[in-house]
Amino acid sequence: MNFIVWLIVGGLVGWIASMIMRTDAQQGVILNVVVGIIGAAVAGWLISPLVGVPSINQSFSVGAFVVSLLGAVVLLGIVNLFRRGRVR
Repeated sequence: MNFIVWLIVGGLVGWIASMIMRTDAQQGVILNVVVGIIGAAVAGWLISPLVGVPSINQSFSVGAFVVSLLGAVVLLGIVNLFRRGRVR
């Protein structure tokens, strides 16, 4: 059951992050899910301890969702930086 929640929340986080970074037309549903899951994992590891909000893996809350979204946006920024030579 936890895996299904990861896929749904990861897809939602990845989709919103791709809308923020304006890369939605370049990536499909699968890449949205991958970016969302990896971004949430990175955010849970790096950002959550700094702000004191649990990661999306520990509890589902608005703060955890925002932290995961921030991690996915940062991940998309890094990918765009290497792909195009600029963040956007």
